[in-house]
Amino acid sequence: MKFEPPVIKNEIYEMHIDDLGTEGQGIGKIDGFTVFVENALPSEIIKVLIVKVKKSFAYGKLIEIIKPSKYRVEPFCPKAKRCGGCQLQHMSYEGQLEFKRKKVLDCIERIGGFENIYVNKTIGMENPIRYRNKAQFPVGMGKNGIEAGFYAKRSHNIIETEKCFLQHEINDSIVAIVKEFMTENNIKPYDEKSHTGVVRHILTRIGFETGEIMVCIVGNSKKMPCADKLVEKLKDFEGMTSIVFNENREKTNVILGKKVTTLYGKDYIVDYIDNIKFEISPLSFFQVNPVQTRKLYEKALEVADIKGTENVLDIYCGIGTISLFFARKAKSVLGVEIVPEAILDAKRNAKINGFENTRFEVGKAEEIIPKLYKEEGIYADVVVVDPPRKGCDEAVLETISNIKPKKVVYVSCDPATMARDLKYLCDNGYSINEVWPVDQFCHTTHVETVVSLSYIL
Repeated sequence: MKFEPPVIKNEIYEMHIDDLGTEGQGIGKIDGFTVFVENALPSEIIKVLIVKVKKSFAYGKLIEIIKPSKYRVEPFCPKAKRCGGCQLQHMSYEGQLEFKRKKVLDCIERIGGFENIYVNKTIGMENPIRYRNKAQFPVGMGKNGIEAGFYAKRSHNIIETEKCFLQHEINDSIVAIVKEFMTENNIKPYDEKSHTGVVRHILTRIGFETGEIMVCIVGNSKKMPCADKLVEKLKDFEGMTSIVFNENREKTNVILGKKVTTLYGKDYIVDYIDNIKFEISPLSFFQVNPVQTRKLYEKALEVADIKGTENVLDIYCGIGTISLFFARKAKSVLGVEIVPEAILDAKRNAKINGFENTRFEVGKAEEIIPKLYKEEGIYADVVVVDPPRKGCDEAVLETISNIKPKKVVYVSCDPATMARDLKYLCDNGYSINEVWPVDQFCHTTHVETVVSLSYIL
């Protein structure tokens, strides 16, 4: 007999929300049938309009809150419900931190298959607004002229945003000035469908410690039209250090192209994490929340328990941020990264900070590390990994298992792939010691995690 779902599209039902999904949507059941509802919170009783029905679940739209959660608050941004930048503004910050702890624990148990693993309380911010040092504003043409802001949820429709409470305050003025400049000089925004127009994104970087500002215009052209007029409008901002043009003429969702032209000042800004100095270019990967990045790296260093005699291997080292944090205490640090430009940045950052106990190699870790181990006898007491969202390549995990460091510190930006990788390591002689979620992206569903492991075989 064909199964008939107990809910019907466009009908309204009353339901109880039991949990939150990984993307922040409320989850409940109607006659045993799972329904996902955006903006609903656990323990709430709601009225929901069914908008889509699948074989084993349905999606609903929140119509009315009959009984609110103790964690429900009014979003502080008027665009929060439409904008895709925040998913959890309707939840108190206390509730967000607990949600992220449970998200990490759920992945460890459900995906990793672990039992009895204690996940510490999420390390949060004292003031979780205006925390981002980098912003990327898509630009387009709206009904009332040029628009800049953020994409709506699950679309490329731009939500015009005059003020974003996650970004540094100076961005509000910079975006307004760039839009004014475009209007005055008849410079068209990029149109994805026709692949016409010039300005695709306004990208900014702010040095929270130094006050230095970079503005990068991403354009669908070989050069920035009326560049001198743009510079004239922007150069007098206090802290303006770098104005650059990034050429991206590809039909792609990738924001940045490879070619950067400096229009004013330097091609980088300087900022610090703790007392370590970094030069940051438009293409550099640099953590977007400097306050929480310091806590993240300090926790990684703490759980590694560096005494001063250890050789550290930093896999996926990027521009050397974690490497240099560890280099202050370790005997030596070897950083490995597949992106050549990042390794050049890492070497330069080590040099400007006076580190002489660091070394950086470009290439695949699974190829470089065995070679160095065989040819130079390099041994790692501690391995640090900070992979992208897809997690570690299995060849990297195999390499770690082969060289058998005493400790592994896993820094994760995706708890699902982290749980998968932890299972591999624990199947090959390691045991989990500590798990620490860190809230790098307040008011979103994303969470960073630091996990320490020890070799026990």
